[in-house]
Parts: sequence; structure tokens; C-alpha cells
Amino acid sequence: MSLYDPYIETDLMRYFLTIKYRGAAYHGWQIQQNALSVQEVLNQALSQILREPITTVGSGRTDAGVHAQGQVAHFNSNRLLAEEEYLRKFNAVLPHDISITELVAVTDDTHARFSATRRSYQYFIHQKKNPFLNGLSYLFPTKIDVDLMNKAAQQLVERKKQNYACFSKSKTQNTSYDCHIFRANWHVLEEDRLVFSISANRFLRGMVRAIVGTMLDIGTQTTSLTNFADIIASHDRRRAGRSVDACGLFLTEVTYPAEIYQQND
Repeated sequence: MSLYDPYIETDLMRYFLTIKYRGAAYHGWQIQQNALSVQEVLNQALSQILREPITTVGSGRTDAGVHAQGQVAHFNSNRLLAEEEYLRKFNAVLPHDISITELVAVTDDTHARFSATRRSYQYFIHQKKNPFLNGLSYLFPTKIDVDLMNKAAQQLVERKKQNYACFSKSKTQNTSYDCHIFRANWHVLEEDRLVFSISANRFLRGMVRAIVGTMLDIGTQTTSLTNFADIIASHDRRRAGRSVDACGLFLTEVTYPAEIYQQND
């Protein structure tokens, strides 16, 4: 049976993909010169199967080494694509560390980045050396006070819309540093493992890793809760903590309005 079965042509349609990837082998999501990206590999796979040039647009960047359980991207095609059939075809040519879990048609004006209403991340930490977590969690063996870190996380939620330039990478093209954080909390998974979960309408470059690094300073009591508030008010990246390793960070979900899917009802 040929990999390329007969297909039905239709008017130009827009499709959403939900993508999982292990980011260790890639220099982030976005295509760039002289470095392999998830987006480049994905575009090549879709173009090969659909036999037309395909360019995906992602919901946002992830940095080098960051993972995703729920990255979203859109692309356009004149083909009427059956979800189950084309999920199988796309995944057949993608490498072992990238998979597509959902393919769905959306309204023509829906945009993977600009139509999103919420993005969610998780950052995983383990405190005892574990070879099975290497590359998927950050080893931090120092004793930490999780209650203190949760108090700091609550400050983020209470602030609602806020300028978070203190947690942003420098030399970005941002015209605004305002973000609205809906949820932020630490949860102990087991005795030596914990996870930080955070959701917001948008994130700045490097924001989650800088927040985690600053909260670890609070958890080890090298920074106080009062200082945390002062750091945010300063809008100065130099005042915040270090950016923790990319290996523990996962983009877990991107949320969209329900009406973008109505044409498929």
C-alpha cells in the first residue's frame, strides 16, 4: 500500500496540531539558521506526507532543551485530512522524540499564537540523583521550604496583570512585559520530587525558568518573601534569581476558545 493514498481536494483549510517532543536534541521550537529546531523537523515531515510545502506556526517559542506535552501549531492545506489516517502518516516519518497527538480543523482566522487564551507550564525537580530522570527533571539536592515557595507563588496570582520584566531575558523584541498569571503552585510528587505548575495568558522569554530560580532562592532562604515583591517591582532582571536548567521545563497545554472548533460539529 502506497504511503500516499488518493486524497480529496477542498478549499484552503486551517488545521491545528497538538505536539509532544523531548527537547534535548533541538535548539528550541523555532526555525533558525545553523541549528536544528522542532519546527524545522515538523515542517519537513508534513511537507513529505502532503507533497506540498508546509510551514507551521507555533503557539510560542520553547528554548533549547525545553520539552512539550501540549505544544500547538497551525498550518494550511487544500487537502481534506482525516484525523486518524494522517496522524498515523505524520508520526510514521517523525523521529522518535517528536509525536503529533491531535489533528483538527479550525476556523480560517484562528491563529495558534494569537488566538490562545492561556498557556501552562510545569517544572520538575528531583532532590536525589536518579538516572531515569536525567534530562527530564532538574537535580537540586539542597533542602528547600516548599511552603515558603508556595507563598511566593501566591503573590504572583494575587497580582493578576503585572509587569514581569524582572523575569524576562534581555534583548527581546517585547513591546510589553505585562502578563496575567492565573495559577502558580508547588506540589510534592513524592519524598524527593516536586513540580511547579503555572498558567498565564502569555509568558516572556525565559520567564518560567527565572521564576523557578528565584523561588528556589526563597525556598533555601537566601531571598525573603519581601525581597521577592521588591524584585518584581524593580523590573530588573539582575535582581531576580538565576535561570534554572531547561531540562525540567515542559509546555503542558495551550488553551483556545471553544468556538474555533465549531465548524467541525
